[in-house]
Amino acid sequence: MPATPVRLTARAVLLDMDGTLVNSDAVVERCWSRWAERHGLDPAEVLAVAHGRQGHATMAALLPERPVEVNLADNERMLDEERADTEGVVPVPGAAAFLASLTGLPHALVTSADQPLARVRMAAADLPLPPVVVTAESVGASKPDPEGFLKGAAAVGFAPADCLAFEDSGAGIAAAKAAGTRVIGIGPRALPHHPDAHADTLATVTVTAAPDGLLTVTIG
Repeated sequence: MPATPVRLTARAVLLDMDGTLVNSDAVVERCWSRWAERHGLDPAEVLAVAHGRQGHATMAALLPERPVEVNLADNERMLDEERADTEGVVPVPGAAAFLASLTGLPHALVTSADQPLARVRMAAADLPLPPVVVTAESVGASKPDPEGFLKGAAAVGFAPADCLAFEDSGAGIAAAKAAGTRVIGIGPRALPHHPDAHADTLATVTVTAAPDGLLTVTIG
């Protein structure tokens, strides 16, 4: 018997990038594994922390005694590596059609990447950047801090409670929940973090708009 589709309504959607729209796991694993080895850390333990956060926040969590300015400088080097490496960067299944369905509807990208990296990865995956983009330069604190989602909601003109966030990582889901935004988890990383709803990929997600602008997001 097929599962009953899940439906949620919202006025706007806020979209994470890595793991949600773009599968960049291959690059993330290469870059952060090298970083882990340089610092004598277990790559698996580093990758368990890295997804969803800005690089300097990951470094601070793993090397808490290191000065902030060292982490920020190291993060710039990491960003250079990540921008230069697009091998294996592909769209999450269904991402292109999903973004096309949002044309003309209120939506924003809310990512821990900086703007150049966001542009590189979205282009590598052949996906259009949403009209509103909240990147690392836009905020003073990384996910799981809610600042990015609060700014994304403000930029599209709706209260956080009237938005739906799409996220794949624990840090991202925590950030959206802290902002007061409901969350649809995308992919296997999201499941342990109790999103309000879950989809394996964006291929099973559709968005329709009523004449008054109310969006219905259907999973399944």
